[in-house]
Amino acid sequence: MIEPDLSDLSALVAVARTRSFRAAAAIRGVSASSLSEAIRRLEARVGVRLLNRTTRSITPTEAGTQLLERLDPALGEIAGALDALNSFRDSPTGTLKLNVPVIVAQKILPPIVNRFLAAYPGITLEISAIDTFIDVLAAGFDAGIRYDESIERDMIAIPIGPRTQRFMVAAAPSYLTKSGRLEHPHDLIHHACIRHRFASGVVPNWEFERNGKLLKIAPKGPLIASTADIGIGAAIAGIGLIYTFEEYLSPAIASGQLVPVLDPWWQSFTGPRLYYPSRRHMPAPLRAFVDFIKNTEHPQVQA
Repeated sequence: MIEPDLSDLSALVAVARTRSFRAAAAIRGVSASSLSEAIRRLEARVGVRLLNRTTRSITPTEAGTQLLERLDPALGEIAGALDALNSFRDSPTGTLKLNVPVIVAQKILPPIVNRFLAAYPGITLEISAIDTFIDVLAAGFDAGIRYDESIERDMIAIPIGPRTQRFMVAAAPSYLTKSGRLEHPHDLIHHACIRHRFASGVVPNWEFERNGKLLKIAPKGPLIASTADIGIGAAIAGIGLIYTFEEYLSPAIASGQLVPVLDPWWQSFTGPRLYYPSRRHMPAPLRAFVDFIKNTEHPQVQA
């Protein structure tokens, strides 16, 4: 009988999920060489190759695929059994890894995180804030926070934070004095616009809505930035109009550095959701966070 090594088996699962020794090593907090050695050790023990390795890709062999199909639920059961020990503690312990958009990390999560950690001192929260859409499970996260259109259908999703948000347009008073005020989104084609580029490379259109009428505008302008701070700073300096989350612009509007533009056309959308896989054994830190969100009123967004 082949004696299993749980560490080597979990290493195989991590590498197979990410298709990368480097990515799996980063998730597990070990070196890529130690993972490679674990796979070699496991293959030597079972006597068959489990992964096909080339300079460009890593894929399971037929034998590896068969083993992985049985390993995933088995390791899940083991993790669930160990996690169930949390019920014997006064408060759950462990690490909860979340993948979230930058806007959520900056403007929505801070008050939630503070209250949650005060309620559960034994839990460590690890939050990765990126705007790139990823497979959160393959990347080693327990759950993610996204907006509806980017949540996979087989995930459980619950509201977190504000139920509605808005994109807004604003400009410095000096810019509007120089370039004139706008009455309709179509006027944007005659103005300097400060645009945003996502990590995917996409520079999105500016979307507007009024009385059920939707408009998409592809503006032009002197600046494209991947961070909100650069764009907002340029708008305050009078470089052009900016279109972004209301939460980012509210402080500058409150101070008079920026003024709202085209506000009857601002588009509202559903706020973010916490999403996680449907599985029999939910890690105790995730269960605690889900219950906390469900039982806590949605806090105000930080300005």
